[in-house]
Amino acid sequence: MFQTIKNAWKLADLRKKILYTLLIIFIYRIGTALPVPYMDANAINNLASQMSGSVFQYLNILSGNALSRATIFALGIQPYITASIILQLLCVAIPALERLSKEGEEGKKKINQITRYTTVALALISAFGYYQLLKSQGVITDGGWFPMIVIIVSYCAGSALVMWLAEKINENGIGNGISIILFANIISRGPAIVSGIISYVRGTSTYTTASGETATIPQWVGIIIAVVGLIAAVAMIAFIVWMTNSERRLPVQYAKKVVGRKMYGGQNSNLPIKVNMTGVMPIIFANSIITVPQTIAMFTGTPSSGFWKGFLDLFDTGSWFYAALTLVLIVAFSYFYIAISFDPVEVSNNIKSQGGFIPGIRPGRPTAEYIKKVLSRVTFIGALCLAVVAVLPLVANIASGRALSSIAFGGSSIIIVVGVVLETIREIEAQMTMRHYKGFLE
Repeated sequence: MFQTIKNAWKLADLRKKILYTLLIIFIYRIGTALPVPYMDANAINNLASQMSGSVFQYLNILSGNALSRATIFALGIQPYITASIILQLLCVAIPALERLSKEGEEGKKKINQITRYTTVALALISAFGYYQLLKSQGVITDGGWFPMIVIIVSYCAGSALVMWLAEKINENGIGNGISIILFANIISRGPAIVSGIISYVRGTSTYTTASGETATIPQWVGIIIAVVGLIAAVAMIAFIVWMTNSERRLPVQYAKKVVGRKMYGGQNSNLPIKVNMTGVMPIIFANSIITVPQTIAMFTGTPSSGFWKGFLDLFDTGSWFYAALTLVLIVAFSYFYIAISFDPVEVSNNIKSQGGFIPGIRPGRPTAEYIKKVLSRVTFIGALCLAVVAVLPLVANIASGRALSSIAFGGSSIIIVVGVVLETIREIEAQMTMRHYKGFLE
């Protein structure tokens, strides 16, 4: 990995892209520290501590602590991610959008334009909800109509600016704009993670029980948690790297053919199907969907009793239903993402047009069905591995009575960080390969 970055740095154009990406990240991190007017800093700190271990904590991780500080980038990249999910689902459900998505570059531009408008609309709704939350918690110092407009517009503009920064990374940087920003946000919590480990070792770590009481973790228990947590994190990273690089190779044999006086073909090749072909997107999509009920409740206020109270309790991060639903959604989004990004029929036709075939399988439709069957099995294994890594910390938190709320979203965070690093390295290697390829004319 480090050798790849070193080699990429020697190429002028790639070096410019890396520096441009770092500049965008620097600008974004400045935005996460810029305060919004009419805010009480002490009240913001109290709000962040009250919502530890809830969905608020996960959203705060994805925003790089901007949500807990109520800064201009508090909404982060979430509205853009949600808008992208909505558009991808609608492209499958609405024929007009499906035709538009298949019109090539022009259709892609129109889809992106619709996604931007949807992002602004969602950001406006989220900004109003966030304003109501801050107002109900006494964070806002002036409840007039003008401060309300200033705060809502600031958060909506911040979300639109984050979307623009992500697209600039895609256009002029090294790509994967959304993932790069999420990566930067999670990495920015490094000092807080180190501080949490130290508090475990010193025996000063506290947590909020299910009944709302504050309890202290004994020092010997904290040391065990810190050691086991570090070992588990290293094991997770190794497992994710192994899973990402694993693939099922389907043998492909090409028939011999005579062109002029020479014979071509006859070689054996393979069709690689990666176990984790979807990358980190199922994790991002699943968590974005499952946090919607609690996010709405966080903005509008949680009822104290009744049906909606019980319904929202199901989506609490400390419930078994939340963990089970997370697992199911990750598997479902893995299949969905494969369905829109990999077409077995097109792959089969390409193999057939080049005179190739899978041994024992007839070319054409039988080959497409065989690839689809293998792809389905491999995708299930990859999705299950992703889901297990993401859900295990949630299960540990539930089993400990929320004593491990600080690591509840550790699995998802590690998957996103490792996945983004691997995807970025592959992207850099692909661009380096293109620049070193001289072509058939030289």
